[in-house]
Amino acid sequence: MEAPARSVVTPSTVWRGRAHPLGATWDGAGVNFALFSKNATRVELCLFDPRGRRELERVELRERTDFVWHCYLPDARPGLLYGYRVDGPQEGGHRFDRSKLLLDPYAKLIVGKIGAGLGRSQVVDSAFSWGDDRPPRTAWQDTVIYELHVKGFTQRHPDVPEQLRGTYAGLACRPMVEYLQSLGVTAVELLPVQAFVDERRLVQNGLRNYWGYNSIGFFAPEWRYFATGTIGEFKSMVRTLHAAGLEVILDVVYNHTAEADHTGPTLSFRGLDNSIYYRLDPANPRRYLNVTGTGNSFNTSHRLVLALVMDSLRYWVQEMHVDGFRFDLAPTLARNATHAFDRNGAFLSAIRQDPVLSQVKLIAEPWDMGEGGYRLGGFPPGWAEWNDRYRDAVRSWWRADAGTVGELASRLTGSSDIFQVTGRNPTASVNFVTTHDGFTLEDLVSYERKHNEANLEGNHDGSDNNRSYNFGVEGSTEDQHIRTARVQQKRNFLATLLFSQGVPMLVAGDELGRTQRGNNNAYCHDSELSWLDWERADQKLLEFVRALIAMRARHPAFRRRTYPKPEDVTWLTPRAAPMTAAEWQNGATRALGMLLLGRRLAERDERGAPIEDEDLLLLVNAGEEPVEFTLPAGGWHLLLDTAAPGGGVTDPYPLAARALALLAKRP
Repeated sequence: MEAPARSVVTPSTVWRGRAHPLGATWDGAGVNFALFSKNATRVELCLFDPRGRRELERVELRERTDFVWHCYLPDARPGLLYGYRVDGPQEGGHRFDRSKLLLDPYAKLIVGKIGAGLGRSQVVDSAFSWGDDRPPRTAWQDTVIYELHVKGFTQRHPDVPEQLRGTYAGLACRPMVEYLQSLGVTAVELLPVQAFVDERRLVQNGLRNYWGYNSIGFFAPEWRYFATGTIGEFKSMVRTLHAAGLEVILDVVYNHTAEADHTGPTLSFRGLDNSIYYRLDPANPRRYLNVTGTGNSFNTSHRLVLALVMDSLRYWVQEMHVDGFRFDLAPTLARNATHAFDRNGAFLSAIRQDPVLSQVKLIAEPWDMGEGGYRLGGFPPGWAEWNDRYRDAVRSWWRADAGTVGELASRLTGSSDIFQVTGRNPTASVNFVTTHDGFTLEDLVSYERKHNEANLEGNHDGSDNNRSYNFGVEGSTEDQHIRTARVQQKRNFLATLLFSQGVPMLVAGDELGRTQRGNNNAYCHDSELSWLDWERADQKLLEFVRALIAMRARHPAFRRRTYPKPEDVTWLTPRAAPMTAAEWQNGATRALGMLLLGRRLAERDERGAPIEDEDLLLLVNAGEEPVEFTLPAGGWHLLLDTAAPGGGVTDPYPLAARALALLAKRP
């Protein structure tokens, strides 16, 4: 950390400065400081020693332009630690408190323990040699997303140097990059890496906010994941992943902040202009409207707050070179001044017209906790969405729930019933069976109820709607029959995911057989419960996933940009007859065939050449008994069977209980 060599303030070295850009900006000669606060009456800039423990100087910002307080310190340098003290009214929704040291909302780096009152904003030098870095710009239909945690992914990997484990540099080291390439995924989606805070309750109980959904610094990479302490490390990670053909998508949390409810800590926004940054309860402005379930809701309906979010997003794209974003609780951002979701409102309209942000990958988590907050399918063109109906349909089908065959068929073909009405294509659906939030894939087939006691919330946290099946034993077992059935079920889930229209998303560790021992809400465990255990990896399952991803890449019939027409897909009974209305409505239907005609894709590549494929036949049997499928005419060969790897083809084809098979017709 570079520290100022001498005092940076004398009466003659505080210049007027500029109102823009906001934040602390090093221009090669000095540093400009600019902070927005409409309702403040006094703003002081506090400068600290290199360790951030001792306040050295305090500068009153006397210049104010359009509610932006500013000054220029010609003797300040990168590495300088600083914060603000802001005074003003305390009624009418205001919460000014000069005793609180506040973080700069535009700080590019935040160091120290924020929740302990030791967090400091730091001036940075943003210079970096990107060389010939170019975004991969993988087409949506070719995208395979891999959701991972920066620390948990590398913390236990034996080939990552110990000093790099759990860091941005560790993620970018050769063993990890080669692993991602060998897996075949095209994008990594990083759980929150914007500076966040450990909640007081967690710290008191010896826990941590591991996932990071408690942001406070929307421009600053999380300090705890640095090996070097410089933003160049994050940029180097992005550059390295790009060189390997991998996109970088950030999971971002603009819907709320770490300042929590009215009893929470004052860290930044609350002390800068509470009535502007947050949605307040009209009946009691001392409290917040809480549509996020986290205590507060960020007020993106206000132009200054919206500007901050847009500035932050552009910063991550233009300065840090990331390729897209997944927006946590996205409907909160799209709520207007009356707090209703508005797909044509300020936030979504601003994104749509922005020449930078409209060109990157945009993924919505399409629900929040407020009234009318479930908005799956409600986002405009240009957006993809996490499709929880896909998750539920696939889990229910393979659990053999009654009446799920029609729902499964809709999800396999891209969920046109959800997205086509808004003019979008199959790639609007981000398909998943598991995410960071919920059971791992291993636990999905091993537990029928959550086991979250270690979270110290009385096992009340986490979802109870898991749609899981344990095959007769709760948790681990030495029963070989059950173990075999669980392995087969995991293959079923994975194969279904990779053979569905839409954008598949895998969770890091599912391909290795990772377990959280039944904990379906491990947000507070920065420990071996959450970290990937590389030495106990299920190598056979890993090879199976690699084969699935490679198979998807070879078959454009699974990667359509448009919805298949009715004549392009034939739904078959085990007798090779078209499904009838009665069979679709029969709650006992457990077996289904899907015939995709590869020569009728009606799609062209970038140069206008027709895209064609083999005819593909997907057979699924969720029942407890084997089923014989009569095959349509033609010479079929087996690509995959989750119950009988490497088997041949006979007609009828014997598909085992709880199994999936994929066949192709030779040209």
